[in-house]
Formats: sequence, structure tokens, C-alpha cells
Amino acid sequence: MAGGEEQELRAIIEGERLMPCFQPIVDVERQRVHGYEALIRGPEGSRLYSPLVLFDAAMRQGLLVELDLMCRRLAIAAFVRLGLPGSLFLNVMPSTIVERDFREGLTLGYLREHGLAPNRVVIELTEHVPIHDYALMRQAVSHYRDMGFQVALDDLGAGHSSLRHWAELRPDFVKLDRHFIAGIDREPGKQEFLRSILDVSRSLGCLLIAEGVETAEEYRCLWELDRSLSLLQGYYFARPSLAPPQEIERFLPGGAPLRQDTMRSARAVLRPLEPITPCWPVLNLAERFRADPHLRCVAVVDEGRPVGVIRRNEFLTLFTNPYSHALFTKRQVKELIDPRVPIAIDETPLTLLSQQITGSKDVPQEDFVIVDAQGGYLGMGNIVDLLREITAIQIRQARHANPLTGLPGNLLINETLGEWLESGAAFTAVYCDLDNFKAFNDAYGYARGDRMIVVLAQLLGEEAGREDFVGHIGGDDFMLLLAGNGWERRCHAILEAFGGLVPGFYDAEDRRAGGVRVKSRQGQMAFYPFVSLSLAARPVRDGRGCDPLAIATELAELKQQAKRRPGNSLFIDRRQRRD
Repeated sequence: MAGGEEQELRAIIEGERLMPCFQPIVDVERQRVHGYEALIRGPEGSRLYSPLVLFDAAMRQGLLVELDLMCRRLAIAAFVRLGLPGSLFLNVMPSTIVERDFREGLTLGYLREHGLAPNRVVIELTEHVPIHDYALMRQAVSHYRDMGFQVALDDLGAGHSSLRHWAELRPDFVKLDRHFIAGIDREPGKQEFLRSILDVSRSLGCLLIAEGVETAEEYRCLWELDRSLSLLQGYYFARPSLAPPQEIERFLPGGAPLRQDTMRSARAVLRPLEPITPCWPVLNLAERFRADPHLRCVAVVDEGRPVGVIRRNEFLTLFTNPYSHALFTKRQVKELIDPRVPIAIDETPLTLLSQQITGSKDVPQEDFVIVDAQGGYLGMGNIVDLLREITAIQIRQARHANPLTGLPGNLLINETLGEWLESGAAFTAVYCDLDNFKAFNDAYGYARGDRMIVVLAQLLGEEAGREDFVGHIGGDDFMLLLAGNGWERRCHAILEAFGGLVPGFYDAEDRRAGGVRVKSRQGQMAFYPFVSLSLAARPVRDGRGCDPLAIATELAELKQQAKRRPGNSLFIDRRQRRD
């Protein structure tokens, strides 16, 4: 049998009877294909069609290196023939790297043969066999990088010591095993694990790729968990194919922006637990609690609407004496319902939900029911999950906040602008910039300049409404997103308030002079009036389909118009637009 297997394998390799398939790796932030992973299939109809069976057989027969090199050559040829965009992710056995290819430069030869640049190739280290000599492997990886290749580590969390591989080899990409992606939208534990892995990837300067994305819910959860996780791969986007798509049609709008009903609302902690009806037999519920030791609370729903809950601990105390079973044989759960349960609408913001639940007196707070806008039952929530989600949001906001003012920085500004555009609601984006601020800094030093920026940040926060957004781009530049129709009045109020505050930042003599004398950029003494505030406003009627970067570019241009006007000024873009 072994001899027959070896002959079959040799015939496949010598006859090049292997089929390279490609699966897209997508960049959901840019909404395009980032590259393709090359996956090999054996002859169709053969018992060696499956890549797992094929490579296991090659390992048994000592033909792993030969098979690996053949797969690589055919994948490169097919990738070029199909004219696929982006990078080619080539699965490579560590043993091949430290044997023939390292010595002979075979992969580079294959690329030259087909006219593919090395900087378009990612060497993806697979883990069919462990790495025994890390010093030699590091040398090989360095050799590949010197030639222009990038390196990826496959299946983090599975196989042979993958965390050590990461630490030792410092790859450019790390692909997360499917196990950690499956059902991540329903499992807070997996979300916490992924947050930790993302922190590690940032500290090591590599990009994470989430493999095995199969549902829209998994996709949305991954993107909302952390916008830096933008590279995804899985059946949701496309299956491996001999002729894969070059464009993906299954992107969520705007790269799956943060939505009111997921990341910031009760839906983020929703668990779709099956409810029971008031007519449920008590003994059936007892069996359900015993079968699921993690089930703490069950909602009782009548005609689609929750009427109360039954809590595990209270319920099971009814069965502490030997006569309980007979006592409850014919009774229904409607006799045991506890109507004291917080009920949250799925669109309720998490911060408001926390206030509502913790502010409820004489109501058990561990679990709560989540309903839709019509009061229909959706599932259950738990206070621990709620606090974990709020904490994660606060940590993320703090991580991306401006260190001087504590206001959201560029990442959160861009995300929020994208959310507002995609919502379709009318709003006005306002760019805020200080004039003559450099002269003030030169005259008084950065400490007093920072104090002026902090005061401006406080002023913007006070004048903005509860539904508005204030972000700190950096330096003396800020961004406002103003909801509703009163935005122009609020802008004038900001200008008036700032104009009244500014003289107080100057020394008495300069205050009397109306400004300071400092050296200009040309080295000549020049007079600069008080610092003033320029606002550039860009109304948006319906931003669905608009590019946040395009809006930001327009605002930067409008800012220059505003700065041409002396003193505190507001420039409004009044061009007629389709949005």
C-alpha cells in the first residue's frame, strides 16, 4: 500500500496534476481585495484531492519538499495567468525554507520566470510540521525579507507552538485560526481574546488577518471590535476557486461602520436565549436548568412579549425537599413568574442602559430582557457583559484620545464621521483652526499655548449640544459634527465666546497693543494680532455613499477660505450638492 501511495504521489508531482485555487483576503476598510491565498487541490476524483490527505501522504512518503515546491510554482503561474490584483500568499512548509529553497533560491526563480515582483508575495508559514531550529529559521526568514518578500504566520492558536513562532520570527502578518472567529459575535470571551491579540500585534508591528469569516454577524463584530482589524478572509466573501473574483460584492455599507444597534446599544450584549411560555410544565424547566449549568435566567414570553423571568437559584430552591417532584408534576411556570425584571429596547445606548439598570431599586439587576422597538422579545442581557462592553469602549476611546485635551483623536473622528454619513441624517461638519497661534507660542511658550488649546476644547464641549460630536485633530485643529438646524447659531456663539476669552491669555502690555511682536518666518520682527478662531462649515444633507476622506479634504480646503478673513470668522460652503 505504501509503495502504491508513493508511486501515485510521484505521478501527481511529475505530471503536475495539481490544481491551484485562490481565496481572496479582503481589506474591509478600503473595501477591496488585498490579496489571495493560494490553496492546492489534488486530482479531482482522486483520494488525494483533499490538501490535508495530500500533504499527510507526502509527509509519510518523504515527498513533502517536492510537493511543496511544485505547489508553489503552479500557484505563481496561475496567479499571473489570471491577472489577480494585490499580494499572493504562498503556503510554505518551514522544512522547505531551510532546505532546498533557502539554498537554491527556487521561489525567486519561479517569480522571475513569470514576471512577478517579490514585493507582491507573502510567504505564509504553515504548521504541518514543527520548527526545530529557530536560529536557522530566523536566518531564512531574514533572507526572504532581504529579497523583498513579506512573511505571514498561519493559524495562530493552532498547531505547534504558534505563539513562540510569532515571538521568534516577527512576521509581517499573523493569521488567526478559525476557532477564534466562529461565533465571535455571540461569545464575549472570544472578543476579549481577540482584543488582547490585537494589542500584541500592534506592539510587534504586524497585521492580523482573521480567517474563516462565514457570516455577516462575524464580519460586523470583527470590524466593530477594532478598526485596525481590516483584513478578513472566509466563505462570507468568497470560497476558494480556480477563477476567484477580483471584486467583492459582500461588503457591508461603509466598511461595516459602528452602528447604533450594535457597538453602542443594547444589541452589543444581546444573547438570543430561547424563552418559554407561561404554560410550560415546571418539571420541563427544571430539566432545562439541570442540562445547562450556565443558564441563570429564562424569560417567559406570552404572544411574543416578555411577561417576566424565572431565575435559576430561586427556582431550584423549590426542589430541595423529597416531595417537590410530586408537588410540581402538573403545575405550570406561570405560577412562578417574577415580573421584576429590567426591560431594555435594543436601540438603547449602552451608557443609558447602564444608568437605567443600576438605578432600578428593589429589582434584581444581574439579568435583563432585551426587546425591539415594538416590545417583541429578542433575548437576554447580563450586567457583567454590559459593564465589560462599556469598559472596552472607554478603554478604546482613551487609547485613541488626544493626550492634551482627552477629546477623540483622528481615528475616532474618522469613524464617527463615517457613521454620521452612513446614517443618512442631515448634519454639519465644522473644521476649527486658530490663526496667529504660532506667534502666541513663540511669544509665551508652549505651556501657555497648550492652556489656550485646552480652554478652546472646553469651550467647544460646552457650546456643542448633547447630540453633537467634538474631536481634536491635533495641535490647534478641531472637528465638530453638529446635528440639527441650529448649527449656525452655535458656531457664532463659539466665535463670540472665544473672542471674549482670548485677550485674557495675553500680558497687560500686549493686551493693550492688541497682539504681540515676534520674529516672522523670514526672521523679521512683525506684529501679530490676537489669536482668532476660523470655522469652516460643510452642511451635509444625506451622506450615504459619501467618502469620509473626501469630506475631510473638502473641509481642509474650506478652512483656507475661512483663514483669509481677519478675526474670528465662519465660512460656510453654500454650494448646491446632491448629498
